Amino acid sequence: MPIKVENVNFIYNEGTPYATVALENITFEIQDEEFVGIIGHTGSGKSTLIQHLNGLLKPTSGKIYINGIDITDKKVNLKEIRKQVGLVFQYPEYQLFEETVFKDIAFGPTNLGLNEEEIKKRVYEAMDIVGINRELADKSPFEISGGQKRRIAIAGILAMKPKILILDEPTAGLDPKGKEEILNRIKEIHDKYKMITILVSHSMEEIARFANKIIVMNKGRIELMGTPREVFSEAEMLEKIGLGVPQITSLARELRQRGIPIPQDVLTIEEAKEHIVRYLRGTKNV
Repeated sequence: MPIKVENVNFIYNEGTPYATVALENITFEIQDEEFVGIIGHTGSGKSTLIQHLNGLLKPTSGKIYINGIDITDKKVNLKEIRKQVGLVFQYPEYQLFEETVFKDIAFGPTNLGLNEEEIKKRVYEAMDIVGINRELADKSPFEISGGQKRRIAIAGILAMKPKILILDEPTAGLDPKGKEEILNRIKEIHDKYKMITILVSHSMEEIARFANKIIVMNKGRIELMGTPREVFSEAEMLEKIGLGVPQITSLARELRQRGIPIPQDVLTIEEAKEHIVRYLRGTKNV
């Protein structure tokens, strides 16, 4: 279910003295099974952009296609589109409201008009996918940890079986252990179900580890787009707009300046280690 965005512009409060350009001439494509990272500062247009992808916001101009369907068309059934495009907002636990974990996860499937047996099946499947113990099904979602609440919110979207999963800063506010658990679970979901996954984050490390394509937003425009190696090789441009690069990429650059030949597109500790070890072995053999 590919995504195609063509020349999208969006203006908040259009036609008023408070009009603000939030998106300007946004164009890109996302293919099936891609894991895409969207990065940028607060106010860069990241959240505004993803809300266009399931019709929550409609562009001032431009077109958005989901699996060939123009979702900006007035005649399109947005309810059907939202079954296919699951959006997990930032701090989704604030949107939990049911009295039990089961009922919260079941809310989406229930609104799809599914029968009781299918709803139950989907809820427990979603709990298993995100790693929530089934024993928590009858527990209040407000009595468990922040990381578990985040998983419940994701499970509620997965229970609707979307083809596209969009997550807006899914690790915001979590401790390091909670962040790692959520990110690893998202990667497992992506790999298992082969869905398009879009991860919005301001963390260079998160994006470098998981995405195979990166879109860099700045002041409502796409500043850069490409593979992680292509994007993070543009360190000067990223720093110019205040984003920087992953710490390991910065370390590699520092080592290069000191005469150690490490490629500028190093993204992981393992890669850096390999090049450093190779260099040290080479110097010992001289």
